[in-house]
Amino acid sequence: MSRRSVNYTSSPLLASKTPLWRSQFIVALVALGFLGLAGRAAYVQVFGNAFFQRQGEVRFARTLELPANRGRILDRNGLILASSVPAASIWAIPEDVESDKPEVRQKLKELARLMGMPLPTLMAKLADEDKTFVWIKRQLDWDLGQQIHALGIKGIYQRKEYKRQYPEGESAAHVVGFTNVEDHGQEGMELAFDKELAGKAGSRRVIKDRLGRVVEGVGAEVPPVDGRDMQLSIDSKVQFFAYQKLRDTVAEHKAKAGSVVVLDAHTGEVLALANYPSYDPGSRGKLTGEQLRNRALTDVFEPGSTMKPITIGLALNSGRVRPETVIDTTPGRITITGSTISDTHSYGALTVEGVIQKSSNVGTTKIAMQMPAQEMWETFSAVGFGQKPQIAFPGAVTGRLRPYKTWRPIEQATMSYGYGLSASLFQMARSYTVFANGGKVIPATMLKSDHAAVGVPVFSERTANQVRKMLQMAAGPGGTGQKAQTVGYSVGGKSGTARKQIGKSYATGKYRAWFTGLAPVDQPRIIVAVMIDEPSNGVFYGGAVAAPVFSEVVQQTLRMMGVAPDMAVKPLIVTNAVEESL
Repeated sequence: MSRRSVNYTSSPLLASKTPLWRSQFIVALVALGFLGLAGRAAYVQVFGNAFFQRQGEVRFARTLELPANRGRILDRNGLILASSVPAASIWAIPEDVESDKPEVRQKLKELARLMGMPLPTLMAKLADEDKTFVWIKRQLDWDLGQQIHALGIKGIYQRKEYKRQYPEGESAAHVVGFTNVEDHGQEGMELAFDKELAGKAGSRRVIKDRLGRVVEGVGAEVPPVDGRDMQLSIDSKVQFFAYQKLRDTVAEHKAKAGSVVVLDAHTGEVLALANYPSYDPGSRGKLTGEQLRNRALTDVFEPGSTMKPITIGLALNSGRVRPETVIDTTPGRITITGSTISDTHSYGALTVEGVIQKSSNVGTTKIAMQMPAQEMWETFSAVGFGQKPQIAFPGAVTGRLRPYKTWRPIEQATMSYGYGLSASLFQMARSYTVFANGGKVIPATMLKSDHAAVGVPVFSERTANQVRKMLQMAAGPGGTGQKAQTVGYSVGGKSGTARKQIGKSYATGKYRAWFTGLAPVDQPRIIVAVMIDEPSNGVFYGGAVAAPVFSEVVQQTLRMMGVAPDMAVKPLIVTNAVEESL
């Protein structure tokens, strides 16, 4: 084997001399490269360290929110109206779910069944493999969450949250309200006291891997501060009975809706506030605006004849009339500046007591026209009309009471018996506290109170006593509210029937039936106001539709409160009632 020899001297390329600057240039480039790397390392490790630390934390470090347990809502006796329970919220990393495997597909069918979700809907949520997080279903029962966890499906995870439960359901829905899926109050007391009930969430810094699993904790843990419990003035038993009776009455009279308010006459506490239609706050899939409306606080109406005792109270208090003063209502109508006001009957000569008992529009008008409009406006304002109720509850409305300087004579006349102004049922109930507290109107509250309310004087105690006697006559034999009488307890109250205003005119055949009153008469403990909207089963007067609700609610409430009967129990005989004037 021969080897060719290489003659380096004969090669022009190898024989040429390499310039020195070339090697120096290459060495300089290598040195500059090392200097650049050293500078970058120094920047990353020293000068820009904070920036890169933040970028790393963004990718791997997470702040986990430690949810606070929302406070409970309790009734006045400590019974639960709303509470939070653990719930499982299911989420997924779609790209990790191996849905193409038969065994996984079978597990996904079981998952869909447990969640009550169609399989195609579940698969649609898992279809986007570019997503690294998607909610499947939130706030499932905790036990159901454990069953889902036991399936062991790769890529399916769950998070512990809390959801609200409402044991009283529909009966207390408009009082308690509800929260959304993020546990923030949306209606009722849940909204009014959302900050106090919610508490303050805690936090925990952790390092997670790409699958969302916690690798280690970082820094100190900030524990959550649970929300505080709220104790309402509501008595859940009174609330349930009032709602039940209201619901049955709306159905019986084929009415559109109805509301009931029950106040403690001493403390101003709201013992019950019920509306129908209502809704289940724990299941709101088909919730409508009609169900959601808290009509007792948000809807305003012309109160009709329930205003007459306040007008008469002013006349008595000013000394213009006495209970025995005779008012001639013949011939059952009166004309004011070209407009005629009528009674349903010609009552002839009536005492002031008889004006309330028979609910005479003519008699009330003749008394009202003796008084300046300013005095009437001041009295109406003092008992709460045209004023937003100072109550910790969302949605309470002001109503309408125009300034007295704009009143025309016919408007002063109609306002005296409840037309031309508007009020909510809640405002109407509160206005009658002036007759139950010696002439003082007291504030109302939705929170439990152990002290008698401090009232603002409007009438004298003598006037309040005189009007209570008239209210008792109105609810007794010969009055318009005889069906308000109850067994064992004396009652006083005033019925009202107001035509519904639609646009600028009154609708034909559409009415709201009212009854507002108190019991027992000599020492009132409760005030009850009832409104039935558009009764359409042949009867629409307040004395026939709303008064029976008042009767049963009064009787049950006083019994539950342990109030001793103030009347001998005897057969109740209702004579032919005289219907109130519209």
